[in-house]
Formats: sequence, structure tokens, C-alpha cells
Amino acid sequence: MGAGREASISLDGVRDKNVMQLKKLNTALFPVRYNDKYYADAISSGDFTKLAYYNDICVGSIACRLEKKESGAIRVYIMTLGVLAPYRGLGIGTKLLNHVTNLCSKQNISEIYLHVQTNNEDAISFYKKFGFEIADTIKNYYTNITPPDCYVLAKYTSQSQAKK
Repeated sequence: MGAGREASISLDGVRDKNVMQLKKLNTALFPVRYNDKYYADAISSGDFTKLAYYNDICVGSIACRLEKKESGAIRVYIMTLGVLAPYRGLGIGTKLLNHVTNLCSKQNISEIYLHVQTNNEDAISFYKKFGFEIADTIKNYYTNITPPDCYVLAKYTSQSQAKK
């Protein structure tokens, strides 16, 4: 990087032609393998799934699924959010999460939630900084990883918390 040059963080959508980037990131970042449905959901979420680039290098991603609740309201499930270790602490994860929360606000989507392994303290504290709270604990959620338990973290972006 040249002297005095600002590092650039940019986001790009995930499409069929670049979904391989998301697959490579997930292999490097997460202890589980994702199936074809995961990638189909990610692509069909449109703007809710993004790749993050640091100086034109793909270093992170957020992948979401849009879900319709019984009430008819849409909620967003964050399937994955990750940044490669050497690029953490540079605001990339923050930019990805802010992108999704801002999109929810613009589209009047009041609920965002995710699952996180109970021992992943870095992720839990990261999400709590953005107003997410532990809503539930699910025993034996994960298979083939230890611990198998997860927390459900949720954030409500408007007053409609009671509409479940």
C-alpha cells in the first residue's frame, strides 16, 4: 500500500458468477460446510448478502436469508458474517452488519436474528455492540462441533417486538 493512500472497503453483491468467492471465504472462516440451499438463500436475499473487499481483496462476507413469519412480517436471519483474521478490527464486519441493519430500517423489517456458538465470545460481544441481545439458548444445535449449543441473538429495529 502506497504512503498516504487510504485503505478502501467496498461491498459487492453475491451472484452466480461470484458465489465461489463466498464458498472460499466460508471454507476459511467457519467450522461447518454449507449446502446448496444456503447459497441459494444467500443469492435470493439480494442486497442482504454482500462480499466485502479491502483494497480490492475479498476478505469478508455477510449472508442472510429472508423469512416470512406467520403474521406475514419479514425477518432477516444472518446465516453467516465473517472476516478473515488478518483483516479483523478494520471496520469491515461493522460495515457489513451496518449495511444489513440499514437495509432493514429502510424496508421496515423489524427483526434480525442469528445463531452463535455459546463459546464464541468475540462474536457475542461484537453483536451486542450493535444492540443484539441473547434471546434463547438451544442445546445441541450444532452437529460435529464442540460445544454443540448456541445462543439465538436478536435485534428489533422498531417497536414491533411483540409481533412474533
